[in-house]
Amino acid sequence: MALKPIDNALLLPPETIKLGVNEGNKTAESLPPSADPIIDYISSENLEPISDPESKIHGLVEELDSKDWTKVCESLNDVRRFALYHSLLLLPILEKVMLVAVKAMKNPRSALCKTSIMASSDIFKVFGDQLLDSTINAFDNLLLQLLLKASQDKRFVCEEADRALNAMVKSVTALPLLNKLRPYVSHSNPRVRAKAAITISKSVSKMGLEGMNEFGLVSLVQMAADLLNDRLPEAREAARNIVTSIYEAYTRNEEQKQESWQNFCQSSLPPIHAQSMVKITSSP
Repeated sequence: MALKPIDNALLLPPETIKLGVNEGNKTAESLPPSADPIIDYISSENLEPISDPESKIHGLVEELDSKDWTKVCESLNDVRRFALYHSLLLLPILEKVMLVAVKAMKNPRSALCKTSIMASSDIFKVFGDQLLDSTINAFDNLLLQLLLKASQDKRFVCEEADRALNAMVKSVTALPLLNKLRPYVSHSNPRVRAKAAITISKSVSKMGLEGMNEFGLVSLVQMAADLLNDRLPEAREAARNIVTSIYEAYTRNEEQKQESWQNFCQSSLPPIHAQSMVKITSSP
């Protein structure tokens, strides 16, 4: 089934929907027409299994396609429950679900945006590397939206996106993830560059020297060197963390660690960048 845009949900009359942990305790109250809906954000540990998942799954895509954005929020919570408790049923429609999550993140309704980000976190935790197999760039689109949302001014959306990016780092193998993140350290938006740099630094910290070599050790060092000169301090700090991780992996079996590191940097980088690298690792 083709997914219809959900952005026109803004034209709907407001109502209050409280999203409970299962179908039995969803409640609705009448509010004055001027009131905004109230959305409960449910933590993963408070989500419960679906009572009849085999039946529920057949209507999930259609429910996600609702023109009522509060219904989409409910359905995204159902997605989370499927991911956590009935993942095999969700897998065949996972790409469609990821596209809905991306559309929801673009929606100006902050509650819908945050709920979709929470859904992406649970999807990362459960499916991990399986998400990289997307044939329609669903993972790439999701990654870009998370970086954008983590870079915006709405704090509660930004913090939720940060949590989703952390879940992604913990659940997806570092090497393919680095390849996905690599373009964003050159993004025109400095906040996106900084968030990408932070995410890369966390991924690199999980890698050994073998994985770094597979990615391209010189390329990784050059990326860090470029980030050391970025506008934002967050990107520069992330670059220093990347350098420290590379240094520790590269010199683990070396007796003369600093000398070995200095030789590598001087052979791989322009002199001014090599000097910066050595300075970072020689600091107490």
